[in-house]
Amino acid sequence: MAVYTHVSAEALTTFLARYDAGTLVSAKGIAEGVENSNYLVDTTTARYILTLYEKRVAEGDLPFFMDLLDHLAAHGLPVPPAIKDRQGATIQQLEERPACLIRFLSGVSLSNPTPTQARAAGEALAALHAAVADFEPQRLNSMGVDTWRPLYERCGESLDRIAVGFHADLGRALDAVVARWPGAGDIDRCVIHADLFPDNVLMLGDTITGLIDFYFACTDFRLYDLAIMHAAWSFDASSEDHDAAVGDALIAGYQSRFPFTDADRRHFDDLAAGACIRFTLSRAWDWINTPADAMVTRKDPLAFWRRLRVYDPDLASLLPTLS
Repeated sequence: MAVYTHVSAEALTTFLARYDAGTLVSAKGIAEGVENSNYLVDTTTARYILTLYEKRVAEGDLPFFMDLLDHLAAHGLPVPPAIKDRQGATIQQLEERPACLIRFLSGVSLSNPTPTQARAAGEALAALHAAVADFEPQRLNSMGVDTWRPLYERCGESLDRIAVGFHADLGRALDAVVARWPGAGDIDRCVIHADLFPDNVLMLGDTITGLIDFYFACTDFRLYDLAIMHAAWSFDASSEDHDAAVGDALIAGYQSRFPFTDADRRHFDDLAAGACIRFTLSRAWDWINTPADAMVTRKDPLAFWRRLRVYDPDLASLLPTLS
């Protein structure tokens, strides 16, 4: 979540008039995240999230995301479907951007989840994957393995503004990880969330109350979804130390429904290393290119770069910026 596009009170009042959602009381921009513009909106009847979709989310993909959320909600998952207006439409236009009014879910995201909370998150991911077994629409992964090299090249030598020697080291790591990437038929594929970080999981105590931000959802390796979560969840948010207990609990929760096959075991570390490369690259691009006046919290590109050491120890001895 973030704010790139500013919405006036007058424009928001007119927008809300399309819905049976009460009248505007307050709206506050949400700075966390980097993808879309988001506001916390309170009306006389309820609380909502207003999302304006920026350039990284293609308007043509929005029906896929909306259908997926409706499908998951129908299967009992705690996801936030978009609110329909009086005409039955979910996708609107606001400030020359596609926009949706989204149900607000209670709960908080965690900075340092416990093993118990991580296990619950792993079980929730497994429930999501089980629920999409009968979801027919497909979507190409817009940040899939084939996009990493082009994104790296667009970042170019500017990567060395983040760390000395980072451009060369990241290029070598990218080559190594892509060379080991699974083939199309090696492991199972399905629709995945592809971004289920701790801040996209809402909890009350040890109970999951929300799975949010599905705007990278796509069709890819099912196990890659878990690998992304492992790379995001099992490191201390402040020190970046690897918390093996949290990672193990996450995997155990997932395996309660989807036990690992031999192929899963062979490929898991490679998929997690790929997650480190993918988020290093996207964060590096955002770090280099985020507008100075955007209300957005930039994420440190080196955080996932350093995590690569856990999944590919051989690289740590070869790349100075990893050590």
